[in-house]
Amino acid sequence: MLFISLVALIGACADQVTEDTSKKKSNEIVKSAADLILSGGDIVTIDEAQPNVEAVAIKDGKILGLGALKEVNAQFKGDKTQLIDLAGKTLMPSFIDAHSHYFNGLLVSGQAQVYAPPSGGGKDIPSILNSIKEFADQNKIGKGELIMAYGYDDTVMPDGRLLNRDDLDAAFPDNPVRVDHVSMHGAVMNSKAHEKYGYDASTVAPPGGVIVRKPGTNEPFGLIMESAFLKAFEQTEPMSEAEEIEASKAAQKLYAENGITTAHEGATHLSQYKTMKRVADNGTNFIDIIAFPFITDVDKVLAITPQDKWLKYENRLKIGGVKITIDGSPQGRTARFTTPYLQGGPAGEENWKGQLTFLQPMVNAMVDKVYKMAVPLNLHANGDGAIDAFFEAHRAAAGDNLTQARDVTMIHAQFARPDQLDVFVDYKIRPSFYSLHTYYFAEAHRANRGEQQTAYISPMRDAIDKGLRPTNHTDFVVAPLDQMMMLWSAVNRISRDGKIIGKGQRIEVLEGLKAMTIWPAEQYNEADRKGSLSLGKLADMVILSANPLTVPIAEINKIKVMETFKEGISIYKR
Repeated sequence: MLFISLVALIGACADQVTEDTSKKKSNEIVKSAADLILSGGDIVTIDEAQPNVEAVAIKDGKILGLGALKEVNAQFKGDKTQLIDLAGKTLMPSFIDAHSHYFNGLLVSGQAQVYAPPSGGGKDIPSILNSIKEFADQNKIGKGELIMAYGYDDTVMPDGRLLNRDDLDAAFPDNPVRVDHVSMHGAVMNSKAHEKYGYDASTVAPPGGVIVRKPGTNEPFGLIMESAFLKAFEQTEPMSEAEEIEASKAAQKLYAENGITTAHEGATHLSQYKTMKRVADNGTNFIDIIAFPFITDVDKVLAITPQDKWLKYENRLKIGGVKITIDGSPQGRTARFTTPYLQGGPAGEENWKGQLTFLQPMVNAMVDKVYKMAVPLNLHANGDGAIDAFFEAHRAAAGDNLTQARDVTMIHAQFARPDQLDVFVDYKIRPSFYSLHTYYFAEAHRANRGEQQTAYISPMRDAIDKGLRPTNHTDFVVAPLDQMMMLWSAVNRISRDGKIIGKGQRIEVLEGLKAMTIWPAEQYNEADRKGSLSLGKLADMVILSANPLTVPIAEINKIKVMETFKEGISIYKR
């Protein structure tokens, strides 16, 4: 009897446990019901452990589950789950901007765009002037007000006929006009703009600076570049707080339209940081923004945001480290090389190798400062001479610990020599390449640097083969925000005039996608939550019109961004 009672009691307890467990599981399932489930098209996860799945479930802005559609629906579909049918389109992680100038997105919404074809209509001087006139008329810019334009590419002007001060004076006698060079390292201005920014015949170009003079005089006439341009760059027109908010919304929309949910502000000056912080504190940001204060402004930024608050987001804005620029642009002939430019300098200099932005001792001191801060360093270097200059600064600052990982990303690294890539590996330096130059500026590079050196720009194939995990970037506004064009350029390496630029440096499509997703996530130390569609990561996603892995590689640039999600919320829909 006692035995029967014990069995009954145990059985009753077991039934109760089973019932409680069942209720618990039922509650867990209800509790874990997804906010949305996406399926019905290709899903490219960029996760090597689970590269292709049929469905992705999202809850509270994170990836709750992914796998076979039947299993995902059975486990995560609830009464209120939104089901999104991809209708044959492709879902993948959204793009992470490895390098651009986000703040310029705020500025260019109020500027004329004069990119050369196919990105714009600035094919020659008359076309550029007409575009600026149309912009000024459409925006009712009054007499005496500053007119600004961006995207001027002197390398494609017919017959070498370059924009100059007299052209702008004749077209705009009543307004200061500033036309920023496509490199973003300089501008052409008219006489009223020279007066506004403080340039005249007595202005001396500082070390690392270029001022093109009118023939036979000392008057500024054409491009003002690099360090000579800084005093104009630093006089950015102030915006009201309302204007800052609206401009920030417009800039972030531009990134979202291109499938980007994490943007990079690649050389942040104090006034820009103040604007970005005000906007963030206002709760305006709907994408993540990573700012890298420029080395000359670091102490000023630290006075506002102490270092213990760096490297973490607050209202979708974080300070990611420090930026140092040590040379200019190869298309502007201000990048520093170890051998002369074939066509001389931008102002006709002979035996011209370009210049460092700062003298070597200053570069050494700057790098040493950042290493002692122990924060990530973004180091701009284009020419092989500038890359050597950084190696010298690294050796001076690192001492006996040359191979210690210091979280250094070399921005551009375009003309790295093969032997320099080995040093990247030894010193644990990550290159962020700029494959778009194989399209937009290959002709200028051939003229300036020759066929052999041009064929090796942005050597992504060799870098990957050596074990590096390079990222790729647009450098917006130097090139348009167009992620599919960037991928196309890395995979095809075809110039504006249809020539292959370094066939041996082409990479595979999946490698190109990694250079836009998971590898930039590593660059920002965010790979634990971004860069792939993986369990627990943020639901930062993009829907593309086609799968880059399956379309012919020549047609990758035709793929369109259809929708962008930030943490499971749609922030752009085509």
